Amino acid sequence: MPTRCPSCHSVPPQVPQSNAVRMMTSSPDSARPRRQDDRLRQLIDALPEQAIAILDVGGVVTGWNAGAARQSGLPSDTAQGLLFARLFPPEERQEGLPERLLEEARRTGQAAAESWRLHPHGRRFRATTRVRALADDAGRPIGFAVVTLDHAGRDHTGHERAELDGTETTTDTSERSYRLLLDSISDHAIYMLDPSGSVTHWNAGAERLKGWTEAEILGHHFSRFYTREDRLAGLPVRVLDTATREGRYEAEGWRVRKDGSRFWALVVVQPVRDTDGTLVGFAKITRDITERRAAQEALRESERQFRLLVKGVSDYALFMLDPNGIVTNWNTGAEAIKGYRSDEIVGQHFSRFYTDPERAAGLPARALQTAAAEGRYEAEGWRVRRDGRLFWAHVVIDPIHDESGTLIGFAKITRDITERREAQKALQQAEAKRARAHKMEALGQLTGGVAHDFNNLLMIVGGHLKTLHRTAEGDPKAMRAVEAITLATRRGEALTRQLLTFSRRQTLNPVTIRLDDHLDGFRTMLESSVGGAAMLAIDVGREVWPVRVDVSELELALVNLAVNARDAMPDGGMITIVCENVQTAPGDGPPLAGAFVALSVADTGTGIAPDILPKVFDPFFTTKQAQQGTGLGLSQVHGFAHQSGGTVTVDSRLGAGTTVTIYLPRSHDAPEAREPARAAHHVQGTVLLVEDNPEVAEISAAMLAELGYLVETASNAAGALDATARREFALVVSDVVMAGDMDGFALARALRDRRPGLPLLLVTGYSEAAARADAEFTLLRKPFDLAELNRAVATTVRRARGDASNLVRLDEARRGRRDEEM
Repeated sequence: MPTRCPSCHSVPPQVPQSNAVRMMTSSPDSARPRRQDDRLRQLIDALPEQAIAILDVGGVVTGWNAGAARQSGLPSDTAQGLLFARLFPPEERQEGLPERLLEEARRTGQAAAESWRLHPHGRRFRATTRVRALADDAGRPIGFAVVTLDHAGRDHTGHERAELDGTETTTDTSERSYRLLLDSISDHAIYMLDPSGSVTHWNAGAERLKGWTEAEILGHHFSRFYTREDRLAGLPVRVLDTATREGRYEAEGWRVRKDGSRFWALVVVQPVRDTDGTLVGFAKITRDITERRAAQEALRESERQFRLLVKGVSDYALFMLDPNGIVTNWNTGAEAIKGYRSDEIVGQHFSRFYTDPERAAGLPARALQTAAAEGRYEAEGWRVRRDGRLFWAHVVIDPIHDESGTLIGFAKITRDITERREAQKALQQAEAKRARAHKMEALGQLTGGVAHDFNNLLMIVGGHLKTLHRTAEGDPKAMRAVEAITLATRRGEALTRQLLTFSRRQTLNPVTIRLDDHLDGFRTMLESSVGGAAMLAIDVGREVWPVRVDVSELELALVNLAVNARDAMPDGGMITIVCENVQTAPGDGPPLAGAFVALSVADTGTGIAPDILPKVFDPFFTTKQAQQGTGLGLSQVHGFAHQSGGTVTVDSRLGAGTTVTIYLPRSHDAPEAREPARAAHHVQGTVLLVEDNPEVAEISAAMLAELGYLVETASNAAGALDATARREFALVVSDVVMAGDMDGFALARALRDRRPGLPLLLVTGYSEAAARADAEFTLLRKPFDLAELNRAVATTVRRARGDASNLVRLDEARRGRRDEEM
C-alpha cells in the first residue's frame, strides 16, 4: 500500500518544537539514492526485540518493520492501512488507551504506556508502547513513530526473520521517515559500518549510549568500542567475518564509552548488500543491558545460594515434585532421612515413601489434591525409608504456580519426628502415671481417714458376736441373725483391708518365707476358692529365692487372683501358678530393676480388652455382674505388690487368657519358721490395756481375760505412764491412735526406755505412723479375734524374753545389712 500523503488530512495543530522529531526536507535535486533508503530499511529490520511502525497523523499504519511482523504475526502488506487502535485488545480500546497515547504525543511530543497487546491468533502479551510525534521542518505534524517492546523477552534463537515486502516508495519522504525513526530510538545505538568497519551513520541513541557525537565518530573504526583485551584477541574482525559468513552476529560482552567507562552490551550485526548481493556495509545495533545483566547475576547468585542452603539442610527432606508427583530434585537432608541418593530417586513417584495401606487408600494423590485446592497440605504419619524401616514424619506440601497461575509442581518438606513422638508418648505416660499417683494418694487419704473409726466399729461388733452366739443357742432364728452379722462383719473387715492395701496404708507384718513351702501348704485354700470348674496347677522350684512379705496379704492376693481367673473361665479351664527367679534391667518389662521372684497366675479364659486393661487396678472397677465382686481384688494385689517393694504387671489378649505377675524383691535373710502360739495357760500376770474408746476397751479386756490375764485399763498415754510408775505389768497392749499429746508409738518408746524388759504390743486400725514403724514393734491389726490376739501376745512375750535388751530393732538390723552389702 502506498504511503499516505499528509496533505490528504486536515491540518493538525502544531507539535511542541522541543519534543517532536523534526525532519528536514530536501530539494528534489538533493534526493539520496534508493540504495541508501534500502540500507536504512535493513538497519531498522535488524532490531531484534522492538516492533517499529510508522503512523500517519490519523493513526493509520504506513510503515512496518520485521520486528513488528514477528511480534504481531502480521506481515507488512497486511499491517499497512490498519488503524493503530486495532493492535490493542477490546478492553484497552474501550478505555481509549490508543487514542490517549496519540493525543499525548501530539501535545507533548511523546507518550508511553504499558498494556496488553493483541496477537491476531488471540494470544495476548504484555508490552511497553512508546509513541513519538513526527514533524516536518516547519513543525507541522506528519505522523508518529511507534516502538513496541514485548516483555516476554527477545528471541534467543535469532535465526527466524520475517520477510518483508520490499515494495516501498522511493521518494525522499520514505527515506526521511526512516531516518526520523532511527533518530527517535534513544535506548539503542543504531549505526552503519562500511565493509571495513568504519562508522558511516550514527543515531541519537548511539550518541547517548557511547558518548561520541556523530561528527566525532564518523569515519572511525568500530573497534574502538571494544575493550583492549577484545581488540588484542581480534574480536572486532571476527564479528564482521561471522556476520558476513552467517548473515548475522549476535553476542553479549563488555563495551567501552568515550569516557572509558564500561557497560555490558547486547550486540547485533547484520550485513547490508545491494540488489546484486554485493556487500556494502553492516547494520550494527547495540543495547546497554548492564542493569539486566546485574539483575540476572543477582538472580543466579540468589538461586545458587538458595540451592546451597537447601542442599546443606540435613535434618529436613526438601525436594520438588512435578504436577504428577514425580520427584524432580533432592537435597542432602532427603538422602539422610529417606536413604535414597539423588540419582536413585529423581524421576520416581513420591508415593514410594508411603506405606502399602496408605498407597492402596490413595493417600499420596489426596495429599497433592489438597495442596493444589487449598494451597497447603500438612499432616503426620508413618513413612518408609529405602531399607524398609518406618519413621514418623511431619509432612508439608505447597503448590508452586508460575506467573500466569498455572500449577507447575509442588514443594515438599518432610521431617523425621520419631524421637519427638516417642518423647511425647513418654510424657503422656508420665502424666498418666502422675495422675494415677495423685488419685491413689487421694484414695489413701480418704481410706485412712475412715479406716480407724470403721475398724473400731467392726471390733465392737465382732467382739460381741461370741456373747450373741451363746445367747442365741437353741434359737434357730436368732442363730441365723448371728451368722448374718458375722458374715457382714467379715466382709467389712475384708473391704477395709483391701482398701488399705491398695492405698499402701495397710499395716504389714512382713516375714521372710520360701514361696515353695508356703504354696504347698496354701494349695488346699486355693483349690477351695477355685472350685471344681477349673483345674489348678502350681509350678514352684526349690531354687526360688526367699522373699519378705506379709503372709496374710500374700494369701489374700493369691485368692483374689485365683477367683478372678476362675470367673474369667465360665466354661472351665486351667489356672497355672508359676514362681521363678528373674533379674530385670531398666526397660526389660517391669518398671523396676533388680533381683525378683516373679509369681505369675495365668488362666485360659476370655482375656481383657485393650481399652479396659489400663483400668483393671482401679478401685471399684469391675466387669463382673452386680453382687459378684467389689472391684477391689486386683486393687489389693496392686497395693500388696508395691507395698512389698515390688510391682505387678498384666498381660492379656482377647480369647487367649490373662497372666498377672507379681514381682517380689529377693530377700537375703534366712526364712523364718512359723511357730505355734503359746497356750493361754502359760501366760500369767497383769496386762495394762491403753484404749481411748470405752467399747473397744471393753471387748479387748474381755479377750485378754480369756487368755488368762488380769486387766487394768488406761484411757490415754499419761494414765498409762502413771500406772507403770506405780506397779509392774507382764504386758502392755496399747492402741496407736489416741487423743492427747502422745500416741501409742510415743508411749511404747517411753516405756521401753523406762522398762527395757517390758513386752509391748501395739494395736491399730490404721495409722500413717504404723506403716512406717512396723519393724520397731509388734503390731496387731483391728479388728482382731481371740486367736489373732493370742498369737500376737505370744510373739510379743517371746521376743521380749529372747532379747536381754527387750527387742532388737529390726529397722536398725536392716540398715546394718544394707551397709554391709554396699
